[in-house]
Amino acid sequence: MAALGWLTRRNRPATARSVLAGEAAAEAGLKSTQEAQETHAARGPQGSGATGGKRGKKDEVPDFPVFGDTRAAAFFDLDNTVMQGASIFHLGRGLYKRKFFQRRELARFAWQQAWFRLAGTEDPEHMQDARDSALSIVKGHRVSELMSIGEEIYDEYMADRIWPGTRALAQAHLDAGQQVWLVTAAPVETASIIARRLGLTGALGTVAESVDGVYTGKLVGEPLHGPAKAEAVRALAAAEGFELERCAAYSDSHNDIPMLSLVGHPYAINPDNKLRKHARRLEWRLRDYRTARKAAKVGIPAAAGVGAIAGGTAAAVALHRRRR
Repeated sequence: MAALGWLTRRNRPATARSVLAGEAAAEAGLKSTQEAQETHAARGPQGSGATGGKRGKKDEVPDFPVFGDTRAAAFFDLDNTVMQGASIFHLGRGLYKRKFFQRRELARFAWQQAWFRLAGTEDPEHMQDARDSALSIVKGHRVSELMSIGEEIYDEYMADRIWPGTRALAQAHLDAGQQVWLVTAAPVETASIIARRLGLTGALGTVAESVDGVYTGKLVGEPLHGPAKAEAVRALAAAEGFELERCAAYSDSHNDIPMLSLVGHPYAINPDNKLRKHARRLEWRLRDYRTARKAAKVGIPAAAGVGAIAGGTAAAVALHRRRR
């Protein structure tokens, strides 16, 4: 697949590494989705397999999307948008349990995850440190091995951390006959597992280099973060024939403003302060599923908000105890 041929005119500059990361993510995401469809067809109907939260009430779903508009698609950030916390930290916990690394590295993962939960924002240094750690950990391991382990880790640490409200928004697009993609800095293998388990179309994530099915410890381009996410969405849209003005994007972080600005229907979900201000200034739609007080403003059940924050606090406390 000639990835460079996918690119369309862009409104803001992107580095060569961002473009490479975005194109690699789009190509890997399409390949993973095609393989999953072929496997599903070979096995026969087995249900959607969607887990991690029930669909929300009807009043949670906006009047968009337009039913039957297959030239539109939806793109969802993962961490703190679809799922509470950071997926890469949950992956690290699961790998530690399987003795991929030592207690010292676990303490770093625990601290980063606690910070992410309590601050509710992405700290670039913490995220970069986590990615570097993950790359060193998986170097020399087979991709198939990590995929198998990733399935187990999803059930252990991630399935119960899906935001029901965001899951309902994704389901609205699926019900309208549209594709729904995760777009995340998490490893594409992990993101693909989450997307499949939620019944979504596929995932665009950071692509780690592999040779003959074995990780080399290097990335293709750079982490799928910031402008690289926009490049991935742009490349996928060109490959699948989506019209970006008819598409939607959802994120919690101001780092994803390039992706949100790319589509005609941007949404701020559980937004950090910078994104909230930006969204209000441009009159983007907002949804906040984190607390009962904020939940009441957007019409979601208060119990859902309380349960979410309680779960996040309990996880942070448990991680702190493990560090001690």
